[in-house]
Amino acid sequence: MAKSQWSFKTAVELSAALKAKQVSAVELAEDAIARIERHDGKINAICVRDFERGLASARAADAAIARGETRPLLGLPLTIKESYNIAGLPTTWGFPAQKDFRPKEDALTITRVKEAGGVILGKTNVPVGLGDWQSYNDIYGTTSNPFDLGRTPGGSSGGSSAALAVGYGPLSLGSDIGGSLRVPAFHCGVYAHKPSFNLVPVRGHTPPPFPAIPVERDLSVLGPMARCAADLSLLLDVIAGPDPLDAGVGYKLALPPPRHDDLKDFRVLVVEDHPIMPPNKDIRTAIETLADNLAKAGVTIARESSLLPDFAESSRLYMRRLMSFLGTFFQPEAIAGAKTAAAQLSSDDKSLTAERLRGMTQSHSGWVIDDGMRARLRAQWRELFQSFDAVICPIMPTPAYPHDHSPDQEKRRINIDGKDYMYSNQLVWPGIATLPGLPATAIPLGLSTGGLPVGVQIVGPWLEDRTPLRLAELIEREFGGFVPPPMFDD
Repeated sequence: MAKSQWSFKTAVELSAALKAKQVSAVELAEDAIARIERHDGKINAICVRDFERGLASARAADAAIARGETRPLLGLPLTIKESYNIAGLPTTWGFPAQKDFRPKEDALTITRVKEAGGVILGKTNVPVGLGDWQSYNDIYGTTSNPFDLGRTPGGSSGGSSAALAVGYGPLSLGSDIGGSLRVPAFHCGVYAHKPSFNLVPVRGHTPPPFPAIPVERDLSVLGPMARCAADLSLLLDVIAGPDPLDAGVGYKLALPPPRHDDLKDFRVLVVEDHPIMPPNKDIRTAIETLADNLAKAGVTIARESSLLPDFAESSRLYMRRLMSFLGTFFQPEAIAGAKTAAAQLSSDDKSLTAERLRGMTQSHSGWVIDDGMRARLRAQWRELFQSFDAVICPIMPTPAYPHDHSPDQEKRRINIDGKDYMYSNQLVWPGIATLPGLPATAIPLGLSTGGLPVGVQIVGPWLEDRTPLRLAELIEREFGGFVPPPMFDD
């Protein structure tokens, strides 16, 4: 069965086709369902199917369109990361003990998607506890990269990125605390946007069986994924805005417009290296090519700046902040082991492994001191963005790597141009935007010499999400974007 003309269209294009009565919402849903049934035996991106309710939503959307209604997502098929609560569907976060947990109400973001007319077809696979850049668990199995089935699609929103790349609808929702939106987008050649911290409410995106109440989860954000840059803004506008149950958390959707609308007006700092985790040749080449193309298009390009924060120091701070938060949910025996190991650390051990141990066992006073250090870091970024509009840098140091499900991530290794580095230390690249809470848009830049997707992240000023999103649109328009995986371009 050949692909239809709609399989790889963008959400913006499909919305226009729906309004023009060139296609129906039911036809779009059926097309996406057919692709899932045809291809997902190889990819395993959709871990929970909800086709019957999805088709009912599509029929309702067609009736609404016939009445002349207009809503941002009306009739558009999409998928949702498994970690979001959807009433009646399992929410497990990959934990076998929670395989039968079914929330009774939708996450706030899901409510907003439904109110906007979105047609949800199912949920996408994740790693256990959303804690890996690979997407596998004992409940749903392993999700593979559509460009090479022997490699990771990224994580923890790996099911969503794979689903987009194979044509299971134009939109998906993911989450990000350690690159979990940007990394899978990078590995599967699609787009994602990590919003400014607290822009999107997280109610209903909670590990089961905890209640869905308003909460501020340090560092963590929810965000959109798509196959084109403009679609990111479409979905972000639907899900952003404060939680009405908690007026003290979140920010109104009064984001300022992008700083510029033309490429030639942007001032961009390009960062290619990191003192802890250098990118490999494929990533360097992609960034060099992009920087050269942007310069030719009139963009003001800088390669260095004294205003840029110390990446090594901020990476160490990020490790402590991340693990002080995540460690709260670890089993007592894990914390006890971390305390024993941390007590044996030398005071001059500045390795990221040491900082992760310190974070897991941190006192409240230590946490407060680190919070002050983050405030200082945010001030540094604010000063930098007075001279630049965006920072372009790697998302990860290499394209997608082979599946590696060895249980201890600290013992895994990632090979960069012939040299092994600690797997967990890849956190330094997504952490650049995560720690200060900055918006970051992941964009694809074609394929590596080995045929795997490569890309970059565009980091912007806090609460100026429309600036990196606009730059992403302009880069896509000028130089191209998503390329379908050859194995599934049918």
